[in-house]
Amino acid sequence: MEFRARPTAKGTADVSAKETADVSAHPPRARPTAPAAPTAPTAPTAPTAQTTRTEDLRPLPGPLPGPRRRAGGGFARRLRRTLLAALVTAAVVVPVSAAARPEIPAPAPAVLAPLTAATLDTAYEANRANAAEAARMAADHGDRTRAAADRAMAAPSRRLLSFDGRGPGRAVEVFGDLAHADRVAVLVPGSDTTLETYGRFRAGALALRDRLGPRGAVLSWLGYETPGTVSTTVLTTDRADDAAPLLRAFLRQLRGVVGRSAHLTLLCHSYGTVVCGRAAPGSDASDIVFIGSPGTGASSAAALRTSARVWAARGSADWIAHLPHASVGLFGTTVGFGPDPVSPLFGARVFRAGSHGHSDYFEPGSESLANLARIVLGDTSEVTRA
Repeated sequence: MEFRARPTAKGTADVSAKETADVSAHPPRARPTAPAAPTAPTAPTAPTAQTTRTEDLRPLPGPLPGPRRRAGGGFARRLRRTLLAALVTAAVVVPVSAAARPEIPAPAPAVLAPLTAATLDTAYEANRANAAEAARMAADHGDRTRAAADRAMAAPSRRLLSFDGRGPGRAVEVFGDLAHADRVAVLVPGSDTTLETYGRFRAGALALRDRLGPRGAVLSWLGYETPGTVSTTVLTTDRADDAAPLLRAFLRQLRGVVGRSAHLTLLCHSYGTVVCGRAAPGSDASDIVFIGSPGTGASSAAALRTSARVWAARGSADWIAHLPHASVGLFGTTVGFGPDPVSPLFGARVFRAGSHGHSDYFEPGSESLANLARIVLGDTSEVTRA
């Protein structure tokens, strides 16, 4: 769930919502026979990525079928089973992978003066110095991958509004002349975006900046700890609930740099759409755009309680279309993110995103990138609607 210049075979999953058929609770009648010898229990088979065929979902035959169940209840039960299976799988995988990597040492973030147009250069310099120190500490720790990522952040050409090398890392980077821009886009990433994978996210920001011209600036806001794609956190709004107040506070800080007249657009991808959905009430944005969304956590555009215009798009090859756009109460929390933002009932302004996949919305030359640039620049009459 990240921005990437081109999709690759590695790490791309063909995801479908597998439904489990209801089987009658009544066992079949049979003539008495001699008891069979006991057999050893069979170990459960690990889940695979193979897509279930439609014919495999037919109910098993039985001579005494149970009472007919209502269709709505059957769907809810199947959805709960699907999400429960994902939770169980993630609960097994995540602790193992997390334990395999120790914490990487890094300095505390630089202490900065309040952001204004006059303090930008000072902030850039302080954050580059902090990234350089983080690179040194990561190298001394033996983590060459993180050291390389931090070292890239410390390059003289980088303009970081903030940097934190601790944990998976956080950073906010500026592309363009922020002090004089009147059209500003803030990109909010989805799952698995860390300092190590930041390059893919950054490429999308650069591609958009190239389309905006001198009027526009782009900010890549890795301002929260994103969930892992294989984790329990990616199924709930918990990380988004933590991130939303941080995003709202950042937008208020941004106004101190660009002024009240600048047009702010939130461009939110994948799990980032859940973050933006949670941050929408009271956010200082004129447009909010959801792309490749699993759901926003809200039942409709009106339920976001924002005065911003709400947009949504999904590429025709985006696998996220096959996920259940619903929410279910499970283990005292809510799993899933509610209705599909590109559905007519949600009420967003739906635009065309071409035939690209989940990681291709910022692909140079794509229809989706062209439409995103038009929204940021305010050329909304030229946006190709779906």
